[in-house]
Amino acid sequence: MAGGTFLTTNKVRAGVYINFRTNDTNGASVGERGTAALPMELSFGPAGQLIPVDRDTNVKELFGFDSASEELLLLRECAKRASKVLVYRLKDGVKATGTGGGLTVTAKYGGGRGNDFTVKVAEEEELFRVETWLDGEKLDSQIVSDIGGLKPNAWVEFSGEGPLTAQAGIKLANGSDGEADQTSYEAFFKALETADYQTLAVPSDDSAVKQAAVSFVQNMRENEGVKIQAVVAGYPQADYEGIISVKNGVVLEDGTSISKEMATAYVAGMTAGAQVNESNTYDAYDGAADVAERYTNSQIITALEAGEWVFIPKDGKVVVEQDINTFTSHTPEKGAAFSKNRLVRVMDTLANDVKKIFEDRYLGKVGNSADGRSLFQAELVNYLGQLMEIGAIDAFDSREDIEVLRGSTADAVIVNLAIQPVDSMEKLYMTVEIQ
Repeated sequence: MAGGTFLTTNKVRAGVYINFRTNDTNGASVGERGTAALPMELSFGPAGQLIPVDRDTNVKELFGFDSASEELLLLRECAKRASKVLVYRLKDGVKATGTGGGLTVTAKYGGGRGNDFTVKVAEEEELFRVETWLDGEKLDSQIVSDIGGLKPNAWVEFSGEGPLTAQAGIKLANGSDGEADQTSYEAFFKALETADYQTLAVPSDDSAVKQAAVSFVQNMRENEGVKIQAVVAGYPQADYEGIISVKNGVVLEDGTSISKEMATAYVAGMTAGAQVNESNTYDAYDGAADVAERYTNSQIITALEAGEWVFIPKDGKVVVEQDINTFTSHTPEKGAAFSKNRLVRVMDTLANDVKKIFEDRYLGKVGNSADGRSLFQAELVNYLGQLMEIGAIDAFDSREDIEVLRGSTADAVIVNLAIQPVDSMEKLYMTVEIQ
């Protein structure tokens, strides 16, 4: 008896033809947030590439400093709210080197931090113990018979030929830092074109760099379909929903001053970490004791109307006055909703998720027939139901608010969708009648 699988019911021989398929219960889901990109001027570490850093990352191996160091302050601030930070070292430097006998030691990365490494070589019977030290801490130890047996570690590399000789300390020297400029930031933006993140920080006071950031974000949002936001300092003239402009800095509980440029790192992490159903309005700056600049009520109103992100003191803490971006030139087609970052997160998440749903599950895979469009519409309805369940949108009616149609060409699909993004309560107007 014949058997197998079938595409159509046109078999000639008698037999059993069985197709197996999955009942896909996974479907589309709301995309995760929490990744911020951070450019940094560092004295050690890989340059010109995005380095993912989370709470389990050994930053000393990557950047040559402990996580609590002053040099990694911006990373620390960003990571207070971001679950992952894409660190980009803006500029490489000159590698430090040192020699002892026939052994040459070279810092793994360029930069002035390489000058702080010391390599000690001690005889141990017929072998040699070679140790790498930094700031009085032993980082690495190897036991070898000659130079050829040495392996590079996370901090230095070895070269040379012949036997080792005892060395009390080969001190590396002549390493120097590179100087970041607008070209460095443009390379950072280029690296971000294919990365996965929600927000980037631009901790620079250079107006040309800020404008370059605006142009980059506009291109990504409008032409590439990637809905990201950037955080700059003192640049409300951007007038764009993809740009957040920080007006003032803060003072941390340990007395550390965070300028508005430095605060872009925290705001980027805070914005990336905020979920689609959350607002940062009146949320506290973690670890801040006061603001760097205080403003009067009228000054705050002026700043808000200009689209500036303002930190204010509140009951011994520092909070965000309003979770807004720089967009202020409202029109009937693009109203005030685009100025509120919570609402922008809803719109951006929907845009990014629907793009992923279509590309991963439908593009080139499902026919543009009534059945195919019904399948796509059902998946969108399921996805929008999830947004409504978590309070990101409200009052969505699957019968009235969405339609999926065939476009003007055989491969085109048109979706008409109406949603009501949910904002947070921010203003209370109360009338009390005294009887």
